[in-house]
Amino acid sequence: MTLRNKTINAGSLFEGDKVIWMILFVLCIISVLEVYSASSTMTFNKGAYWAPVLKHGLFLCVGVTVAWGTHKIPQRYFGYIAVIGIFVSIVFLLVTMLRGQTTNDAARWMDLGFFSFQPSEIAKGSLVMLSAVLLSYFRNENGATSTAFKWVLGITCFICALIVTENLSTAALTFFIILLMMFIAQVPWKLLGGLLGLLVIGASLGYSALRFTPDSVLDKFEGTPLERVKTWSHRLRNHVEFPADPKEFDLNTNPQITQSHIAIATCNVIGRGPGTSRVRDFLPQAYSDFIYAIIIEELGLEGGFLVVFLYIVLLFRAAQIARRSDSMMLSFMVLGLALLIVTQALINMAVAVGIFPVTGQPLPLVSRGGSSIMVNCFYIGLMINISRTALKEAPETALKPSKA
Repeated sequence: MTLRNKTINAGSLFEGDKVIWMILFVLCIISVLEVYSASSTMTFNKGAYWAPVLKHGLFLCVGVTVAWGTHKIPQRYFGYIAVIGIFVSIVFLLVTMLRGQTTNDAARWMDLGFFSFQPSEIAKGSLVMLSAVLLSYFRNENGATSTAFKWVLGITCFICALIVTENLSTAALTFFIILLMMFIAQVPWKLLGGLLGLLVIGASLGYSALRFTPDSVLDKFEGTPLERVKTWSHRLRNHVEFPADPKEFDLNTNPQITQSHIAIATCNVIGRGPGTSRVRDFLPQAYSDFIYAIIIEELGLEGGFLVVFLYIVLLFRAAQIARRSDSMMLSFMVLGLALLIVTQALINMAVAVGIFPVTGQPLPLVSRGGSSIMVNCFYIGLMINISRTALKEAPETALKPSKA
């Protein structure tokens, strides 16, 4: 079935790609069920049984409304949205660095009194959109030019520098997505290869420093912008030195990963059933960073595979939309946004199953969190918006360098 068959009439309420709409709704349903189950500790602490899930459900409703409104925005405004988003992100990130609200020992949040959000959520999407504009504008017959590379790299480094001190994983994720976009946009291999070489050297040195620097040295960073280095070091060491023998597990030393493994190991393949998790009362951030472990515990391996499948289909649909779009900017944008959502989801799931060190990345559209839900719904809305104008047949120039 072609993309045109997936698109409903312009007068309909929900236009664009039906598959992406369905993925959004299914993930929202899973989110309500699992957050309701995983937020037992929050329910106990606040003494309100329904309050957490009702608040979460309200955020999901607002998020779907944001997606619906976004998919109606005229595409000629996308470039303006990207530029405004970058400037707003820079202001918010600077304010957060100076006066941000601290949560889990990291000043990542901006408190507006009635609502708190992470400026990095806005920054990474705005950066993807602006990179799509630049990579499509500065092109020749061979692909993106060195000018595009310099602009994109410079803006990316500046934005990531504002994020990295309090949120290394988000900065690294954002940089990785932009790197993939430059590869897709056919940035000259000489420039891209040199950047990759520098990144490999930098990553190796960073890994060695975090892995082997003693705590006595890391303690000297307290009170400085680098005080989070000790947290990064401990997370890396806990992952690398995690005991293979279950008898050596220490629930007090590394409760997140240990309880997450217990949840997955006790799912009995088919799961305990929705709302019957036993680990939720002991797993920190069960409703956020480690909700995937609760999903597997309650819905079994098939539930875990379903969630993975939904994100992979989302990426596949984005690739189809990109191939059928007659605009390189829109092609790069829909791919970049899909890669941003799917890569973050894969990292979250990899952390839950013990493949990746703890990062603090929520599961997009599933984990509890108002700002994250609304921003990701905005990204979904943009993807659906782009699908509305995708061509029935893939043009020969799509995702290929245009002639100067």
